[in-house]
Amino acid sequence: MKVAVVGATGLVGTVMLKVLEERNFPLTELIPVASEKSVGKKISFKGKEFAVVNMDTAIAMRPDIALFSAGGNTSLEHAPRFAEAGTTVIDNSSAWRMDPSKKLIVPEVNAYELSIDDKIIANPNCSTIQMVVALKPLHDKYRIKRIVVSTYQSVTGTGVKAVEQMMNERKGITDGPMAYPYAIDLNVIPQIDVFTDNGYTKEEMKMIKETRKIMGDDSIRITATTVRIPVMGGHSESVNLEFENEYDLDEVRSILEKTEGIIVVDDIANLKYPMPKDAHEKDEVFVGRLRRDESMPNSLNMWIVADNLRKGAATNAVQIAEFLVKKELI
Repeated sequence: MKVAVVGATGLVGTVMLKVLEERNFPLTELIPVASEKSVGKKISFKGKEFAVVNMDTAIAMRPDIALFSAGGNTSLEHAPRFAEAGTTVIDNSSAWRMDPSKKLIVPEVNAYELSIDDKIIANPNCSTIQMVVALKPLHDKYRIKRIVVSTYQSVTGTGVKAVEQMMNERKGITDGPMAYPYAIDLNVIPQIDVFTDNGYTKEEMKMIKETRKIMGDDSIRITATTVRIPVMGGHSESVNLEFENEYDLDEVRSILEKTEGIIVVDDIANLKYPMPKDAHEKDEVFVGRLRRDESMPNSLNMWIVADNLRKGAATNAVQIAEFLVKKELI
């Protein structure tokens, strides 16, 4: 089992390697792939050293699986080349997500859609992943009519440069690299990605379109506001749901508690609710603040938190790979 990690020296790629090691993924050979400037650099994995190679070398080595986290343009150019060589690509960029010929997969939700013919599989946006894990079992039971979501997203979702900007600002350094057009420390920025013609950002439109595709239901009405905040541990989301059917709050809690990949933290008497610090370096999706929306019939408020680099990216990709291996789809 040869596994290539494309973008192995980047923020998500580094976490992918960590998750592969932690989950003891059954690989026999690791192929770290990065840009030419990183070729030859040594990557440590399970006590062994592996040299970073370039794209052409990696393709020639014919890995069974390639985990991509190297940006959309890289994926568009090179994922088909890996696929043509017989490799199954799991891509973390936005390049293939809305391609009607590609599957958009969150294992707990729709892994059953995968077949041996899927050679390029899309990993959803981080904020979408954690939301649909929590929403799918509720949709199956009560049918979701409408979703209103506001996100509070970690700077790690932007990358190393954003983390540097925040930490520099915290130290009073004002002439360092800037990932955002404004200061992020002691601030929030109500813009993630660029604005589109309808006034929504690309990140907001990703959540809307991806959620419908993953849930397999284009009738769900969705509106989103995505916000960058000065935290590190993960993304948080305030979600308001309107169901077609009446629900019982205790039953909602029970459904979520029994759902794979979810941890319910909802004990307001003891001030227990999910926070990014608690989700940091965890693979689960944390759900709390469950309560009726008293302004609207059949409506529910909830708070969802997950580590965006793990379940929101690396872990989800590795879980897809694990499913492929288990079902002998590669």
